[in-house]
Amino acid sequence: MLTPSEWQRMSFERARMVETQLRARGIRDQRVLAAMARVPREWFVAEKDQAQAYEDHPLPIELSQTISQPYIVAAMLEALALQPEEKVLEVGTGSGYVTALLSELAGEVYSIERHRELSAKAAAVLSELGYNAALVVGDGAHGWPPGAPYDAILVSAAAPAMPPDLFMQLREDGRMVIPVGPAAAQELQLVFKRDGAPLIRRLNGCRFVPLISETDAG
Repeated sequence: MLTPSEWQRMSFERARMVETQLRARGIRDQRVLAAMARVPREWFVAEKDQAQAYEDHPLPIELSQTISQPYIVAAMLEALALQPEEKVLEVGTGSGYVTALLSELAGEVYSIERHRELSAKAAAVLSELGYNAALVVGDGAHGWPPGAPYDAILVSAAAPAMPPDLFMQLREDGRMVIPVGPAAAQELQLVFKRDGAPLIRRLNGCRFVPLISETDAG
């Protein structure tokens, strides 16, 4: 539990992060900037890492996973250009930080995580903060068909190639942002579904944990 002075300091650090790491580096979507100014990132990291919550780098969480660098999160959200009435699927709940941001930006949020422990912890934090995204445990590479079709999909782990099941769960004219490629050469891609086919826009280099499919692992 943060003391009042620590809470005030985190609020200052959050506002500074938005200005120096996001706005100054070209993030222009006002809804994304406002959401990242509201969501307390420190709630989603280990207590020992709270002092670093708003620094310009990823942070480790349980089970060898990470909470991504603020700028990369903002770039992914800006690329999706979410609207308040839209339905979105997040692949890789992780800490739940991006889930909270998606809940600020979209109307209906599903989030799938293969680690039950991470999903449960994220659910508890999100509930305490007043977010009511639908969290499920499963193989993210295959998406969550019960919620499909989605207006948008955000993938927080790197796939060797775009998973076909995820693309199939996009509605026509929907879009997906996903890191693609091996660890040494990942790129962030924005994929649109146009006439049932993918239209890919390459955004920038990145580094994410791998997207692991239990089916593919055998």
